[in-house]
Amino acid sequence: MGKAYGSQSMAGPLQRVLMRSAASAMFRAKASEWHYGPGFDPQKAAAQHQALTTLVLASGAEIEWLTDADDGLADSVFTHDPSLMTDHGAIILAMGKALRLAEPGLHEAAYKRMGVPILGRIEHPGQVEGGDCVWVDSRTLAVGRGVRTNQDGIQQLANLLAPKGIQVYGYDLPLWHGEEACLHLMSVISPLADDLALVHAPLLPAAFYQMLRVRGIRLVEGDAEEFFASNGLSLNVLPTAPREVIAVAGFPKTAAAMAAAGCRVSTFEADALCIACEGGPTCLTRPVLRQ
Repeated sequence: MGKAYGSQSMAGPLQRVLMRSAASAMFRAKASEWHYGPGFDPQKAAAQHQALTTLVLASGAEIEWLTDADDGLADSVFTHDPSLMTDHGAIILAMGKALRLAEPGLHEAAYKRMGVPILGRIEHPGQVEGGDCVWVDSRTLAVGRGVRTNQDGIQQLANLLAPKGIQVYGYDLPLWHGEEACLHLMSVISPLADDLALVHAPLLPAAFYQMLRVRGIRLVEGDAEEFFASNGLSLNVLPTAPREVIAVAGFPKTAAAMAAAGCRVSTFEADALCIACEGGPTCLTRPVLRQ
């Protein structure tokens, strides 16, 4: 039997992934309560999530479903944030958004059901969200320090990973659109392969930018107008294998830049889901096994 978990790469072949259906998570959601935009429509969001699901399955990945409980946790559809997967098990994170505090418990329960060991937990007052965590390589984790992830959380993460030979680097993020909006580190970088990443360089932490250059990672600039028009969602791209990516439809210049760098880009309509709710295909997936 092959390995059931492990992921210290952002773009290795995706084999197992944790998701939650928007049909169960969002059907009673109120846009004003969850800070969603005016384009949010629960039924349309559910259909668009199903389109993403179809693309993920077509890549060959196995989907594990978080829960279908009627719990009212609309943001739990964004499964990338409440946990982090390593080759040694899952780390249960601590959310920086009050409405999401119950979600890490859903992830811990799912991992126990799936047979994935728990390496550790981020404890209060620490906060870390998965969208702030980027594997630069299998022994280097970059973490954005901003509205949703704090220094206490980064230090706890470093303490958990250091015994496994993994270095953790924290980088300051700008406030950008304010505390209610969400700028994660992954809002400004999407790895496309181990040596290739899509970026919006003006918002990258300077020291992180320098690390990427020193490591020989080629940076592809996403179109700036599309980045601002989409509140950064044009840059939120899910690799299902190196240079095989899923992106939100409607941003042809950014898609063309990825294609020119040798990527095959699949897209899905996501105005009611990703654009309205400020979370793209990466946010909607928590890789459990990449190898």
